[in-house]
Amino acid sequence: MTAPVLDVRDLWTRFKTPDGIVHAVNGVSFSLEPGQFVGVVGESGSGKSVTMMSLLQLIPMPPGYIENGEAIFDGQNLIEMDADDLRNVRGGRIGFIFQDPMTSLNPVITVGKQIVESLRRHTTMSKKEATARAEELIEIVGIPEPSVRMKNYPHELSGGMRQRVMIAIALACNPEVIIADEPTTALDVTVQAQIIDQFQKLREDFGTAVVWITHDLAVVAGLVDKVIVMYGGRIVEESPVNDLYARPLHPYTIGLLKSLPRLDQKGHELYSIDGQPPNMLKEPTGCSFAPRCEHAFDRCWGEIPEPVEVSVGHRVACHWDLEAGAPRD
Repeated sequence: MTAPVLDVRDLWTRFKTPDGIVHAVNGVSFSLEPGQFVGVVGESGSGKSVTMMSLLQLIPMPPGYIENGEAIFDGQNLIEMDADDLRNVRGGRIGFIFQDPMTSLNPVITVGKQIVESLRRHTTMSKKEATARAEELIEIVGIPEPSVRMKNYPHELSGGMRQRVMIAIALACNPEVIIADEPTTALDVTVQAQIIDQFQKLREDFGTAVVWITHDLAVVAGLVDKVIVMYGGRIVEESPVNDLYARPLHPYTIGLLKSLPRLDQKGHELYSIDGQPPNMLKEPTGCSFAPRCEHAFDRCWGEIPEPVEVSVGHRVACHWDLEAGAPRD
């Protein structure tokens, strides 16, 4: 069996606020194989982005802090790395595409120079070679007139173009892992398809593994190998993509899939999950989804469910066995 390129074990992340401690990530564990595409889904506030930012110590510290956990990459724990070693990993071996490019790009440096800086920092390219590669990357991500756009500052570009620049920076050094946080949200469907094609080409050419954080379950269905469903800072279901869509086993996953619009059900009101997301200021003592779950019973309120493997690669953290229609042993 191939060793994982990234192995996350029992990750807990907290934020100190005037109102109390935010329990943002609560014991997340998963692995990423070389060349594997993993989709991370869940509603806003479920812990998707904070989990992935914690791996590279990208959360603001303070108020954030990593209470426990490991993220093993190439035999080293990213969470315990010092700043200098981590800078060599970020951007070079692990790329990160942030959700908001305007707060991630430097406003006083041209976008071309920012791409060149990344290439010069992590490769042996000369300035001339890096500039040529930067122009090529800008063209790859669908920005017209790359030689002109190289000289633009971030504020001179549209939101979609800024996002494409972020993708170009992440792709620049052919990293072993790319963490993409809603990478195509601001893009039209044509450019979205081009970007997805580029990610797939990276896998084919370099064996790049990708963590794709998104709300778009339709994109996930056609792109990833494995899906991780998060709720309340925990993984509630993890499964090979085809198995998840054919056989979802957590009530929250079922709710997410039922809320998708379908072409064969015109005129029907879209389904929505009743209730509100959990208050993350309260440390969970049971299943976080229990207040919104039609199957909840006494055990759900007093005991946090542990993941159970129901088939190869398919794990679910739920006290209720949907297939049996009874509490899980």
